[in-house]
Amino acid sequence: MSTMPFPPTAPPSPESEEIGRKLFAGPVDFVKGVVGMDGLPPADRIEVCFAGRSNVGKSSLINALTGRKTLARTSNTPGRTQEINFFDAGGRLYLVDLPGYGFAQAPVAVVARWQDLLKAYLSGRATLRRAFVLIDMRHGVKAVDEEIMSLLNRAAVTFQVVLTKSDKISRAAQDKTLAQVRGALSRHPAAFPELLVTSSETGEGIATLRAVIATME
Repeated sequence: MSTMPFPPTAPPSPESEEIGRKLFAGPVDFVKGVVGMDGLPPADRIEVCFAGRSNVGKSSLINALTGRKTLARTSNTPGRTQEINFFDAGGRLYLVDLPGYGFAQAPVAVVARWQDLLKAYLSGRATLRRAFVLIDMRHGVKAVDEEIMSLLNRAAVTFQVVLTKSDKISRAAQDKTLAQVRGALSRHPAAFPELLVTSSETGEGIATLRAVIATME
């Protein structure tokens, strides 16, 4: 019997879940927002970043992950996050909120500038351990997601897909999206072999994501 490709990440052990809970129950503070590579904080700890199409729910996920309602700014206007925002988790690691890619209600020159910054960061940050690529469960992988995944392949940065907004669609529709995502990921050698299914509204998958990050080396 063959194993399903890209299965959901298993729930964490009680020990790993507690490690994750403690990390994110502790201090998580905004460090800075940067608009150029020369503004990045010192590369003195591991970091994980969150990438996704504009309005995919990155800020909401970071707020749910940290248990703070307003740590990361949320907006219904696509393209509002135009900086790379760094958050310090207990002095142990950085959480990095990348500018949304794809459609944005901003001038073309501005969009181009921060898309270039996103690509430079993903290609050149030695302390980046994993990129979490957020995919809206309702829509699946789009062409613009494929572009970022291909960039991560070229940069040899491991990325893990996090499906967001799982509460917004039925189980049958989720299964259809999962099949489409698995097919897309089969073309990307840098893809981590497990998926994370989450909802910032219901909390689904949040404890698992906390444990994954907290136990990363």
